[in-house]
Amino acid sequence: MRTRMIVAGLMLALAPASQLSAQESVVSYKAMSPEVALELALAALKSCRDGGYQVAVAVVDRFGVTQVMLRDRFAGPHTPPTAAGKAWTAVSFRTDTSDLVTATQPGSPQAGLRSLPGAVILGGGIQVQAGGTTLGAVGVSGAPGGEADDACAKAGIEAVRDKLEF
Repeated sequence: MRTRMIVAGLMLALAPASQLSAQESVVSYKAMSPEVALELALAALKSCRDGGYQVAVAVVDRFGVTQVMLRDRFAGPHTPPTAAGKAWTAVSFRTDTSDLVTATQPGSPQAGLRSLPGAVILGGGIQVQAGGTTLGAVGVSGAPGGEADDACAKAGIEAVRDKLEF
């Protein structure tokens, strides 16, 4: 009897899903190729080097999964996970991390975001967008301050902008 009730419940729960049209049941999205993600990361790294900074650069896809991680020779051991965390945070919240620094100050309604596991609320995480679509994010860590990290990340995005537009 209990098995019948479970089966009946599952059938009711799945019934609306089975009524989806083929168009509604398949999702498509745009993504950066590994080559473009690598080129973006290399350009961001070069921008920071040109400024005299040793950094780590991470590029994540639209789901926050790391596609590329680069660490310059003398960048600190904390910089790779911090760069990846900044990129993950930017793509997860669909907001550049410098904007989150301001929006999540203590006492603000969004202050709790700072306590979420994996969230890195420091400047240096920038969304990669093209054609109104989020393709991923880049995170930079190791330059002296979030503004410098942001500048390197933006330079990386600009270096591949023509390859992102569709």
